[in-house]
Amino acid sequence: MTADSQTFTDAVTLKECEPEVFDLAFTATTQPCPWPKAYGGDMVAQALVAASRTVTDGKAMHSMHSYFMRPVDIGAEVRYEVEVLRDGRGYSTRQVRGFQNGKPVYVCMASFAAGEPSGSFQVTMPVDVPGPETVPTSAAYLADRTGGTMTETSKAYWSGGRSFDMRHVPGPVYLTVEGERSPHQAIWVKPYDALRPVEGLTDQQRDTAALAYVCDYTILEPALRVLGLAWADEGLVTASLDHAMWFHRPVQMDDWLLYAQEAVSVEDGRGTGIGRFFTTDGVHVATVVQEGMIRAAGASS
Repeated sequence: MTADSQTFTDAVTLKECEPEVFDLAFTATTQPCPWPKAYGGDMVAQALVAASRTVTDGKAMHSMHSYFMRPVDIGAEVRYEVEVLRDGRGYSTRQVRGFQNGKPVYVCMASFAAGEPSGSFQVTMPVDVPGPETVPTSAAYLADRTGGTMTETSKAYWSGGRSFDMRHVPGPVYLTVEGERSPHQAIWVKPYDALRPVEGLTDQQRDTAALAYVCDYTILEPALRVLGLAWADEGLVTASLDHAMWFHRPVQMDDWLLYAQEAVSVEDGRGTGIGRFFTTDGVHVATVVQEGMIRAAGASS
């Protein structure tokens, strides 16, 4: 499997089609992954692109709030219907619904802002995280490891099939949870190569979509850490339930970003995590909050 950013590009390349429900519609295809259902970041990024392509006055997305309602087939088409709820001077609002096999599978609200002069404040970037060049790649970590339900397909996917180089601090939870069961972790993130142009998007919109795409891969991992669970554990089932993201400042996906994450609650088969993205020079560009289902082996269905 080639480690490049083509998977992301394919995911966010949408085709306009005739709407059946709302004002505008697009289709997109979910990307291959070694699990029974499609990756949730496909839907988040595809809905972001669909909404963005209906806002033509220069406003930038500043927030989106999503619910995942049904599992989505892998390598299959999803139709995104966009409802134009409001176009004001300062803000625009869109509702996006994703449909597959005639059923709604995903819904989100997205807000766009023109921006205006104001004061400025941001949280401080963690300072005790080793730099990305000192942290092993996923491929290096997994090179000589086996275990659990990991297959050669899932090993290749984790090593280089997700368009982004993701380096864990502390180590990954692919096969085991090493060390303390801490609710904190950090991920260094960067595309494997320069992101390609995406039809219908500016470079800034594409980079915002990339941030939305990559954030869902690891946001539940701090919750897995505190439970002592690894992705390859027999019988582990996870699913994104709801997802919120705020884009505070423009981002360029051409350098490392630090994705600082924290589990804030695990209860009743659900885990909630918060993540913050920082540039290497400490600029806080985005915040993520997600709740997901975590069902370990032996849990009732």
